[in-house]
Amino acid sequence: MFSLAGKKMVVIGGSRGIGRRIVEAGIRNGAQVFAVARQVAPLQQLAQEVPGVETLALDATDENAPSKVFDVLTPDILILGGGVFPPGAPIHEQSWKQFSANWENDVKIAFNFCKAALSRPLPAGASVVLLSSGAALAGSPLSGGYAGAKRTQIFIANYSQKESDRLGLGLRFMAIAPCIVPDTDLGKLAITGYSRYLGISVDDFVRGMAAPPTACIVATAVIELVAYPDRSLGDVFIVSGKGLEAVPR
Repeated sequence: MFSLAGKKMVVIGGSRGIGRRIVEAGIRNGAQVFAVARQVAPLQQLAQEVPGVETLALDATDENAPSKVFDVLTPDILILGGGVFPPGAPIHEQSWKQFSANWENDVKIAFNFCKAALSRPLPAGASVVLLSSGAALAGSPLSGGYAGAKRTQIFIANYSQKESDRLGLGLRFMAIAPCIVPDTDLGKLAITGYSRYLGISVDDFVRGMAAPPTACIVATAVIELVAYPDRSLGDVFIVSGKGLEAVPR
């Protein structure tokens, strides 16, 4: 257990997958948690199943989304998930709209909220964690611009940290890059697509994965980072079934 008592946490993309597990972990560790997502129904289900969570249905790609969120709750902890599922086809079978989808969603969310965190700014000592992907480090040939978009989220975290330092804001920006997470819808989509592409069974593909994390393991890693935001540990972290590991600078 990590104590987040008295902390205010905003989770963008908090209604499903890793985001939902982060919401649950935040509540469990004593934080006041505000979950933001596009779709109303999953948020309503979240509110029913996780007592104490506050919710807001909002398109986080909207330019005014950060102000709408921060006007309700100014966070000590901001988790930037959300986005869209990538296409599951080789590059020559995709349209530009499919290829660029994660740039127009995942990257835009990261840009909007990191810009607002610096411009508003968030309170000194606040932590911002961007949920990137292991694809940002290893590539992902069936997911169009997804890997590049997730790499750009890491760059945004890095640029934002430099600006916080330059301006003396005292903010902490970090990015995590989980390996494929089999118990999420996104992970299942990736596993199904790659097993089909490689001509092997889903079970064989999963058996070939090196220590894949669960969504709960990723959520625990995020809570660990925001509970102890030690800059000496690094700024970008891989998450596997073995836990958290800093990416060498």
